[in-house]
This record gives sequence, structure tokens and C-alpha cells, in this order.
Amino acid sequence: MNFIDLHCDTLYKAVTQKSKLDNPSYEVKLNNNSNFNKLQCYAIWLPDNLESKNAEKLFFESADYLKSECNRLGIKLFDIGEFTDSVFSKFQNSAFFTVENGKALNGKIENVKRFAELGVRIMTLTWNDKNEIGSGALSNDKCGLTDFGKLAVAEMEKYGIVVDVSHASDELFYDVVNHTNKPFIATHSNSRTITQNPRNLTDEQIKIIIQRGGIIGLNLHGAFLNNNPDKACMEDVLRHCEHILSLGCEDSLCFGTDFDGCDLPKDIVGSDSIGGIYELFLKNNYNESILKKIFYENAYKFFENFDNQRIM
Repeated sequence: MNFIDLHCDTLYKAVTQKSKLDNPSYEVKLNNNSNFNKLQCYAIWLPDNLESKNAEKLFFESADYLKSECNRLGIKLFDIGEFTDSVFSKFQNSAFFTVENGKALNGKIENVKRFAELGVRIMTLTWNDKNEIGSGALSNDKCGLTDFGKLAVAEMEKYGIVVDVSHASDELFYDVVNHTNKPFIATHSNSRTITQNPRNLTDEQIKIIIQRGGIIGLNLHGAFLNNNPDKACMEDVLRHCEHILSLGCEDSLCFGTDFDGCDLPKDIVGSDSIGGIYELFLKNNYNESILKKIFYENAYKFFENFDNQRIM
């Protein structure tokens, strides 16, 4: 089994705690004990309460840190355009660099190009509140793309950074639909029909992402899996998966675990549980060809095709 995880917050933990990416207490485990190859998207999360200049500073610190840790641990850190199946298969652990919260740009449009040059593959436009790009799902001041936001998404498409609408308000989501040309994604969002949380996606939004050629990552945060987070369990992952698949998402559904950045169900302990989730799917009559798509192929094909559509 190969596995691509579109989102975790382990990088933020390691940088702010002055720790290492292979810290055994973290939910994302970097070791040579697994039976599969894994590509982990390492997001640097920028909290809403950070001033934009400090968010920018933390971004650049994290870029240097991730590069040095990948070198130390023998992790392949993929740059834009070099991700291929043959290269991936050579590394048990490999990585993409991503950003959670466009506040990292600090309102500087030239930073989009700089981020791309540092290998950023995905940028989540907002976190929960409002920033220079637009408003998050929990913002009291809801809006779509600001004038700066419209410039930012255009530059992201130009330089090959994927637009991520996880955490976006509904207003921002639909503005992204109207102001982008390439596929966009939701790295770590579930179904709002199953769990009525504003961070989850409506059926219409899921269908739009599919129609645009994007992908959606199943999130393992208890409050997004179950309306009663205390009762969230691995079975809820299956419920969200089944509903999203019913909307025509077989070629678009992936995982975006949110490890090290969420409250996991009691029966999920981190990346060591991925095999158990896979087994649960098998026990519920999912054939291996579909699971191969959800756990690896859909994400791989998306990045392969997105690179081919780059505008320079």
C-alpha cells in the first residue's frame, strides 16, 4: 500500500517546540517500520492571532527547517514538477511543503513567486478567520476574495501553487470558483451532510470540486467526523467516505488527516492507524482498486496533471 496525506500540522509543532520531525510523540511517524511508501504534505500552520509580519517570518523559518530536517532524515522533499511515481517508489518517506493560511504572504504579492521557488505545493487560503485574501469558515466578517486575494490566486496558478479551500467561508469558496481557471482542492474537509460543521463541504461544493478536476482529503478530526465529537470513531471515516463517493468522487477522494493538529477519535492514534483504516475499508467490501485510488492514486494523478497545466 502506498499513501499520500494531503495535510498535517507536524511541521508547526516541530518548529515552535524546537523539536525534530522524527519526535516519537508526534502523530506523524517517520520511521522505517511501515510496509508502505508515504508522501506527507507538511503544512506550516499560521494561527489567526499572529500578526502578518510574524506569520511571514515563521513561514521562512519553517521553509529552512523542513529542508534541513529532510536532509538529516533522508526524506525526499519534492520540488514543483519533479514528483514522479518512479522517484516516489525509491523513498519510504517523502514530502511536499504546504502552507495553511495565506496570512503567510503578509499582503505581498511578490511572495507568491518566492513561496513557489521554495517548493510550496499547496496554500490553504485562510484559517478560520479573515486575512488579506478573504474570510475563513468561522469568521464573523464573511467575504469572498479581496482585491489582493484575486491577485493572489492568479499568481498561485501562474507559479504552480495549488489553491486549497479547506477553512474557506462559503463566500470565499464560490469566489474561488469564479476567479480561478485551474482545478482547486480541499486538503482536509469532510461532508457537511454527514457532520453539520461549517468547516465541512456541502454536497454542491463537493460536486464543484469534482467537476473542476480537484481532490478532497478526508479529515480525521473528531468534530468534523461526528456531530458528537466524543463519539467519533474510525467508522465515521467510512460514513463520510461512502457519502462523498455517492456524489461521484471515486477519482477525487483522498486523505488529509490533520495529524498533530486535531483531536483524533479514540481508536485512531496517528499514522500508525492508517493500516487499520485500510483494513476497515476492506472489511466493508471496498475492493483494493478503489482503495488504491483513495489512499494514493487520486492525489498522485492530480499533482501529475496539475504540473502539466502550469502557466509560466
